[in-house]
Amino acid sequence: MVSDTPMAGRAGNLPAEVTSFVGRRREVAEAKRMLSVSRLVTLTGVGGVGKTRVALRLAGKLHGAFADGVWLVELSGLQDPALLAHEVSGQLRLDDTSSRPHAEVLAEYCAGRRLLLVLDTCEHLVDQCAALAQTLLRAAPGLHILATSRRPLNIPGELTLAISPMSVADPVCDAVALFAERAAAMVPAFALTADNRDAAARLCRRLDGIPLALELAAARLRVLSVEQITARLDDRFRLLTCGGRAGPDRHQTLRTAIGWSHELCEPGERLLWARLSVFAGDFELEAAEAVCADERLAADTVLELLSGLVEKSIVLREENGAEVRYRMLDTLREYGRDWLEALGELPALQVRHRDLYVRLARECEAEWCGPHQVALRGRLIREHANLRAALDFCLAGPEEAAVGLELAGTLWVLWVACGLTREGRHYLDRALVLHRTPGAVRSKAVWACSLVALTQGDFVVGDSLAAECREYARTADVAAAARAAHASGLAAGHRGDLELGASLSSESVELYRHSGEHGSGMLIAMVDHAMARALMGDFDGAVAVLEQHRAESEKCGELWTRSYSDYVRGLAELGGRRPGSAVSYARASLRVRHQFGEIAGVAASVDLLAWAAAADGQGRRAGRLLGAADRIWRSFGQPQAGCSELMAARDRCERDARELAGDKPFDVAFAEGLRLAFEEAISYALGDDETATDAERPGLTRRELEVAGLVAEGLSNRLIAERLYVAKRTVDAHVEHIFTKLGFRSRTQIATWVMEQRISGE
Repeated sequence: MVSDTPMAGRAGNLPAEVTSFVGRRREVAEAKRMLSVSRLVTLTGVGGVGKTRVALRLAGKLHGAFADGVWLVELSGLQDPALLAHEVSGQLRLDDTSSRPHAEVLAEYCAGRRLLLVLDTCEHLVDQCAALAQTLLRAAPGLHILATSRRPLNIPGELTLAISPMSVADPVCDAVALFAERAAAMVPAFALTADNRDAAARLCRRLDGIPLALELAAARLRVLSVEQITARLDDRFRLLTCGGRAGPDRHQTLRTAIGWSHELCEPGERLLWARLSVFAGDFELEAAEAVCADERLAADTVLELLSGLVEKSIVLREENGAEVRYRMLDTLREYGRDWLEALGELPALQVRHRDLYVRLARECEAEWCGPHQVALRGRLIREHANLRAALDFCLAGPEEAAVGLELAGTLWVLWVACGLTREGRHYLDRALVLHRTPGAVRSKAVWACSLVALTQGDFVVGDSLAAECREYARTADVAAAARAAHASGLAAGHRGDLELGASLSSESVELYRHSGEHGSGMLIAMVDHAMARALMGDFDGAVAVLEQHRAESEKCGELWTRSYSDYVRGLAELGGRRPGSAVSYARASLRVRHQFGEIAGVAASVDLLAWAAAADGQGRRAGRLLGAADRIWRSFGQPQAGCSELMAARDRCERDARELAGDKPFDVAFAEGLRLAFEEAISYALGDDETATDAERPGLTRRELEVAGLVAEGLSNRLIAERLYVAKRTVDAHVEHIFTKLGFRSRTQIATWVMEQRISGE
């Protein structure tokens, strides 16, 4: 049975309710009952009837019944059916980069979990949603799915609940209550009275109790009374139905209500409404001005017109911190798109929309290797739906394929640095098939696709793409040659030929320098070179390359590749038997990778911290970290990204930790790590609030021990702050605490003490 018992530490992504929930008790109760007897329930009904709102209310009530969370997957902005499983995985934060079928990976992830998926707006992907639902439900007995769709999924075991319009039986019905609440939100002085209650009830009956239609009508109260709205709407219904309505056609009612709202808009507002329909998901004011303005609609009028649409509830305003964005409900966007097609403007607006997001991709790539990477990542993620729409438009046929190939290649930052590896592979593969003309644009896209394929462990395709890079580079510029050597070196390293990988990566770095491109490509190649050397056991050679990388990255304020560099430096320090230093670098890497939302990078850094703990004699801590990393890897799909050397290192760590702690204490610690939630695991790995254990000096926190180790290396407080990505004043405070707790007066005393601790621990 499904219950709504509260549960601490609830997982999921349900949005907060921003308006009151009125009525619908029967529907919520019935849907809950259905979910207790079936693992798939679909809420059906016309657009605007409130399916999503009922689903979200029910999902919120059931949150405590699902230990692994309740997850909303909004599908209205997704047009490519091939990305359905990818979209679900993204909402579940399943960061799998392998080339295995995504539905298969998703099924494995769900198999041992108890969770509720809310698939919202399935009607345009109904066949694909049905197939995915069947796959997941077969594999995962603890999974329940609550779907909303204008038509059922029609698969075995599905129960459907038709969400009807709200009751309009009398002047105190739910529809009138909803209208009154929304009216008061628009006009605070509004209240139902004996004078206007009957008119409000008549209005609600005219609108068949459809919530969206009621909300649109309520928005008109800023300029009209209830009686005036009702009279105007009565006129419109009589006009459209030639004086009679043979039964309540709900879809026609909603279209009528929207059309009435459309007619009451100013001409400029109507035109903007139609043009805004090209945006997928939400958008910002500057984007609306860039895409929608022309000789018919001046740029300096867009803000005023947009404000008018917000006031009329056609466009929704959403505030996130200092940023304001806008969006339209699906039904209103569809209406606008129909008008845009009728005006003959749809192709031109799609091109303008595409051009805007091509410019955005170019800007983000150009600025990526700099101090604003976190902000740029946020911008790319916010515009993900629109970038996807631009790619879909370009790749719908051969006419726009050249631009689509450029856009897919330019977005390598989104695919590689922002974790959308599978989606990048999907679009790059499509674009490379559609546009085969050799040239700089194709060469760059091939390089990007090779990075993505190799990240997925698809070495055959990665090698083939690297070969195409080399072929083009023979007749092209130095930058193309640099990318070719880079791709070939990465492919060689993944094949296990580390010497060739190191050689080609080194060659790539020099070619990048010669070409004048001291950007992300060169920095990635430097880390690849260092990684190959570290895996070969050449730790000093790896450190030398990484010191060069640090100098280059510090020049431009780059963080993303530096987090990889710090990870490899941690491996090298561990190989050189300096576990304390390895911890410092691993934690520095972890902080940045966490900031970038890189699940695999976080897991790798936590694993490295476990290895360092085992090397430092801390068996129980190593076990707990291994458990925490294991749980994170399970949400990734391919531990250590398939690297055999790193997987072997992890196995060695477990053997060492078991020997240090004993089998039973290790198993207990590992189980404790498995139970840690994502943020708890990161907090534990960083050790900010924990005191020392395993024969370490009592009284010093792990952060203070970390700082003490860096003091022993001769680093100043400023350099320690840079290493740890914290403020210098924070390091100053830690050093003062160390002096006080240990009774020391000089940094030399700290360094001597650290060396004594390391010797005694060997």
